Amino acid sequence: MSDRSELFAGDDPIQIARRWLEEAKSSEINDPDAIALSTVDSDGLPNVRMVLLKEIEDAGFVFYTNYGSAKAQELDASGKAAFVMHWKSLRRQIRVRGLVEREEGPQADAYYNSRSLKSRLGAWASQQSQPLSSRGALMAEVAKVTATKGPMPKRPPFWGGFRISPLEIEFWADGEFRLHDRFVWRRSTLEQPWDITRLSP
Repeated sequence: MSDRSELFAGDDPIQIARRWLEEAKSSEINDPDAIALSTVDSDGLPNVRMVLLKEIEDAGFVFYTNYGSAKAQELDASGKAAFVMHWKSLRRQIRVRGLVEREEGPQADAYYNSRSLKSRLGAWASQQSQPLSSRGALMAEVAKVTATKGPMPKRPPFWGGFRISPLEIEFWADGEFRLHDRFVWRRSTLEQPWDITRLSP
């Protein structure tokens, strides 16, 4: 490894990802947990959008969304996804590719209940990715939900989490003269050990 080998120290890429994210939380101005999530539609056409990563587990990376959204439908259909986390302040990024499953049990309930009341009501009101006639129509739906769901709305059945269990994780750190450091962890199944390779910049 380079003289910056401490950046990539360890045999577990999940632990490295956690460490990098913790470092970013003290330096990145906005949303250090933002990821650019990539999916493909039924025609194989890619889609990408920013979402907020909510947890890095031993088994993978978890975020939450409306199951009726375009991204959720594409995730359900393919069972695969990729994302990149980029921190301008640290000049580092992590790329992940892997298999996808829903998280819609007590863990999803706990996260939903930790959100602000307005965010919880918004989850009920928004038909994510569907056509909307006006912002006024959306706010009217928020008012309706507020009146009917009460102060402690339960998690909507159409809203929950996704877990991306990685088959590949690549760590990139900016280097002088564009001589970057890149290491990739790969495995062909979730049960296999990681194979670690250094890549040319």
